[in-house]
Amino acid sequence: MESAFEMFSAVHISSIITLCLLILLLFFSRKRLSIQHQKVHLIERFFGLTLFIIDGCYYIWLVQTGRWDWGNSLPFELCSISLIVTIVLLWTGNKKLYPFVFYAGIGGAIQAVATPVLDINFPHFRFFHFFYTHFGIILTALYFTWVKGYRPTFKGVIQTMITLNILLPFLVAINFLVEGNYMFLREKPRGGSLLDLLGPYPWYILSLEFVAFIVFICLWFFFKENKEVNNDII
Repeated sequence: MESAFEMFSAVHISSIITLCLLILLLFFSRKRLSIQHQKVHLIERFFGLTLFIIDGCYYIWLVQTGRWDWGNSLPFELCSISLIVTIVLLWTGNKKLYPFVFYAGIGGAIQAVATPVLDINFPHFRFFHFFYTHFGIILTALYFTWVKGYRPTFKGVIQTMITLNILLPFLVAINFLVEGNYMFLREKPRGGSLLDLLGPYPWYILSLEFVAFIVFICLWFFFKENKEVNNDII
């Protein structure tokens, strides 16, 4: 029988600690990886392929278990969109995709890892899918920053905010058509999340815009001063 996931349980805390350890491992391995160009290129594509496969298996699982629903199974959540862009970035290295993965990807995935909207616990496939894909987004953004030399810019902050706001009306329309709640534009997650701190509907959506901008600015400020890599990016 499937056990329910509990926020801030031992399993959840262990997952957060695992992410922190992986980030530290990537950081301390950055110089060694940066000089192995051909090898890391293969790693990038392989990692992108694993993200694609596990996410594809997730949608197959939804269909096979009768969980598929137009209102919550389409890849229109922020992290679902970020995952798609992350996979393309890993396969192409397209510099134009980096700002979205860095800002929206890290911002959304960290919030998701901190307060997961997840109903099935370890060791179920869905548990591994959730954390593997969200870890993948964060680690990919940091990898392209620390290893590949891509640098976040203030221009990237603005571009990401504009992109998200362009997506907004389309997602509102999709939510209306399929009675969904993609990007939580109709209501907050019922299991509790950081959105609970941002006020009632619909004001939390406006608050979220402000919070997203502040988070993006903090990410830009924290990483922009690193002068170890001088590649001219963006």
